[in-house]
Amino acid sequence: MPQAPSSSKGGRWRRGSPSVSTSQFKASLQVLVSEDRERADTWPLPQGRLDSAAQTLPCQHLSPPGVTLGPSPPATLSMEFAAGAIGGVCGVAVGYPLDTVKVRIQTEPKYTGIWHCIRDTYRRERVWGFYRGLSLPVCTVSLVSSVSFGTYRHCLAHICRFRYGSADAKPAKTDITLSGFASGLVRVFLTSPTEVAKVRLQTQTQMQQRRPSASGPSAAPPTCPAAPVGRAPGPKYCGPLHCLASVAREEGLRGLYKGSSALLFRDGHSFATYFLSYAVLCEQLTPAGRSRPDVLGVLVAGGCAGVLAWAVATPMDVIKSRLQADGQGQRRYRGLLHCVVTSVREEGLRVLFKGLSLNCCRAFPVNMVVFVTYEAVLRLMRGLLS
Repeated sequence: MPQAPSSSKGGRWRRGSPSVSTSQFKASLQVLVSEDRERADTWPLPQGRLDSAAQTLPCQHLSPPGVTLGPSPPATLSMEFAAGAIGGVCGVAVGYPLDTVKVRIQTEPKYTGIWHCIRDTYRRERVWGFYRGLSLPVCTVSLVSSVSFGTYRHCLAHICRFRYGSADAKPAKTDITLSGFASGLVRVFLTSPTEVAKVRLQTQTQMQQRRPSASGPSAAPPTCPAAPVGRAPGPKYCGPLHCLASVAREEGLRGLYKGSSALLFRDGHSFATYFLSYAVLCEQLTPAGRSRPDVLGVLVAGGCAGVLAWAVATPMDVIKSRLQADGQGQRRYRGLLHCVVTSVREEGLRVLFKGLSLNCCRAFPVNMVVFVTYEAVLRLMRGLLS
């Protein structure tokens, strides 16, 4: 290390090699400082300059939900996947009991309402009845939610790069809608087998006692073998993995993707509504002079986005649940259209909105938790990396 300059030597550095004057040292230091400033001006931008730069972009539309410029594009994408995974797990933990009630209302005509289903389930199965089939969604929801948020962010970045020349440009409503739609389509291929197992486990108690189909008295009775006298029939499926193996063995690979057509219609436009409504609400709830809403704004935006998405998705969710539950005992439906026609003919148009109020009540707290956790994890990761 250079030693301090000595006044007796005319302000020169001394290190046993050619001496350097103080003025030359200051000039070299200024060059290094200027080069460091040039590198700092490229990436990442400080928060103040980031906000001002975003205001000067040519596309003055909506900012992507939960997405701000991070340390680097690859790190941002990986953080989106991780934050989506953690948020999804928290959402499942909050909403699964109401999801069980929702599925039973949609698949079993005997229930006259939400409280009737809750009382009946608790009377016959106690608290455990509300958590049937939970282990598989908990194990898989982190992957599914990660893919949903990551696909959304990835598609949005590519659309912005193609349309505006930069992945960090503010997207339009159309861009957000298309990215959300793509996110919903991609998740179908992962969620269909788990949805089949979840619905079968949630409804197998009802299926064992289901009455014959109302489509006609000539319908054949279920082919399940009769239980010995004096013993109640046990459940067909012992758990999620046993359920998946049984469905694959009895119905083939197509059985694992039963109802996937209804699932495509449900998730495509519902996730487009989900991300678009969240972006619009975040834009409206962001205080003046800030780039993102506060915690209360995220809670409200996330909850309302979930309610709107489920309001759009409920009709196809009813058909999806019925198609996936069909296959235990007597099969009633030949496909998507036959299920819609049969259900409407037997129970009226209101059957397509069974569980709507429950879906909306469940969606608000679940998606509040999902988006607050998602935003908190993103902010924590950015803080650690910076």
